[in-house]
Amino acid sequence: MPTRTIIEIDRDRCNGCGLCTTACAEGALALDLDNKAVLVREIYCDGLGACLDVCPTGALKVVEKDGETYDAGAAFDHVLETRGMAAAFKVHGAGGEQADAGHGGCPGSQAREIPRETGPDEPGLSSAVGSQLSQWPIQLHLVSPLAPYFQGSDLLIAADCTAFALGGFHGELLKGKKLVIACPKLDDTGGYIEKLAELIRRNDLKSLTVVIMTVPCCSGLERIVRLAVERAGVDLDVRTVAVGIDGKIARRS
Repeated sequence: MPTRTIIEIDRDRCNGCGLCTTACAEGALALDLDNKAVLVREIYCDGLGACLDVCPTGALKVVEKDGETYDAGAAFDHVLETRGMAAAFKVHGAGGEQADAGHGGCPGSQAREIPRETGPDEPGLSSAVGSQLSQWPIQLHLVSPLAPYFQGSDLLIAADCTAFALGGFHGELLKGKKLVIACPKLDDTGGYIEKLAELIRRNDLKSLTVVIMTVPCCSGLERIVRLAVERAGVDLDVRTVAVGIDGKIARRS
C-alpha cells in the first residue's frame, strides 16, 4: 500500500458529538455502536483534515501511514447513496463538474461575484508595480529541493489562488522571499510532504510562511507544510497567512 495522509482517531478523547461526521464532505467518518468516531473506509478519506477544525476534544489528527489511496469516485457514490445529490457535489475531486454553474459543489468552488469600486484608468500602472518573483519554476511539482536559491532563504509556500485574490501579494508577502505554489484540492499531492521535507531539511531556511485561502479545502496545504517540517526534523516555525475571497488578509498566525 502507498504511504499517504489520512485521519487518525483517538477513541479515548472522542466524546461522540458527531460534528466530524457532518464536517467530512466525503462521508469518511461515522459513529459506531459505542458512540465513537470511526473511519468508514480509507478510500473515502482525502487526508486534508477538514474535520479537525470542528472536533472540540482534539480526538482527530492527520497522520502519514500506509493506506488505500483516496478514491474520489467511490466517495462520490457513497455520499450520493447516503446523503443525496446535493451533498455528493461537495465531495473533494468528484461531482463538482456535474453541477450547474454557481450551484452545489465545494463551498470553496461556489461561484460568487466580488464587488469592486471602479476608478479612472491608470495607463502603465501594471508595469510600474513590478514583480517580486525572484526564481523559476515555482510549482511544487517542478521545483528542485536542491536549487541553490533556496539555501538560507525566506520561503513562501502559497496556495495557487492567493496571488489572484490578494492585490498586494507581491509587495506584502512575496518581496524578499523564494516562492513555491501548490493547490491541495486540484494537485496530485502524493509526494508533496516528502519533497517539502527534503527542501526544508537541506536548505537551512531563515523563515517559512504558508499562505492559504479561507475556503475549507485550502487548509490542507497548511497541514501538508506542517507535516513536512515535522518529517524534516528541523526547528522551524511555520507562519500562516489566510486570505479571504474578498482579497483581504483575514488572519495571520
